[in-house]
Amino acid sequence: MRAFLRGLAAVGASLVVTACVSGTPAPTVTATVTVTAGPGLPSPPAPGKPYPTPRPTTTAVPVGKRPVVAPDGRTCPDHPTPACTGAPPGVRLKETVLNDGNSYRVDLPGRRLDGLRIKGDLVVLADDVVITNSVIEGRILNEKDRKHKRFTIADSTVGPEQGCDSLPAIGDGEYTAVRVHVRNHGDGIRDAGDDIVVMDSFIDLCSNPKDHSDGIQGYTAGRNLVFDHNTIDQRDVPDHNAPIFFPRGQSPRAANVTMTNNLVMGGTFSIQLWEIAGHAVFRNNLLVDGTWDYRPVEAECARIDWRDNRLVTIDSNYVVTGEAGPLPCMG
Repeated sequence: MRAFLRGLAAVGASLVVTACVSGTPAPTVTATVTVTAGPGLPSPPAPGKPYPTPRPTTTAVPVGKRPVVAPDGRTCPDHPTPACTGAPPGVRLKETVLNDGNSYRVDLPGRRLDGLRIKGDLVVLADDVVITNSVIEGRILNEKDRKHKRFTIADSTVGPEQGCDSLPAIGDGEYTAVRVHVRNHGDGIRDAGDDIVVMDSFIDLCSNPKDHSDGIQGYTAGRNLVFDHNTIDQRDVPDHNAPIFFPRGQSPRAANVTMTNNLVMGGTFSIQLWEIAGHAVFRNNLLVDGTWDYRPVEAECARIDWRDNRLVTIDSNYVVTGEAGPLPCMG
């Protein structure tokens, strides 16, 4: 796998998965993500100089249950919720002046944005930008000259405080998101490029009339996606597709997808995974029982290493209260 964990800034969480497609063993897939927020981030460089690129650690732990612990001490016992994701409560935010119409544009490589409130979109046009402890009330885009610019966002909130923005909250490729709270967006995560890591994040969806809401959508998706230990809530969203939506025909380049330890709920078919090349791993994920319209899964099962996925019940705090049985792959 191409090295895709450049520019990280995040938590001490890792995963090791062995992929098996159509009965043929594939190489072990190791994705290690370490983001250090707050005091662990590098000291500010001299004015005009980029931040040094943090390096990921190489210590791996098995997939499975684990708490979410934010740098300010907020915790969740297992799957992420608003209680341990997003901008820290009480953090003093500095409102930015929008410098590109209704957006705030960043074009300095290595720029760190900490403790900001952006009342519009954030447009990342330079590599290795790091966003922490901030609120972006619009969405994040990162394409320039048909290339995606690398960025990391941690311990931040993306989305308007009220209403519903139909467009994706975070996209499109070459980014890492850790302990992010996505709120009031029709689409949460857009996979439209290579090298994406989303971990320990909470995605709460909405819709406007004629929307096709998705938690994470493969739309011209690329290679190397790690989607680990996130919560997607699509219940009570009227105009919806699926929490996990990689449909037929939208992503001919999609390859090397690892989805582990997630908690999802809602949708037509809650989990839709099609036409993924390379390795496709779907392991130890939980789907809230009975929250779909038609069936829990519609997927190209022969291409997917599908193991240890279960139907569960939860309480109002997203704590698992029971198991309703295994979650099999369905074609």
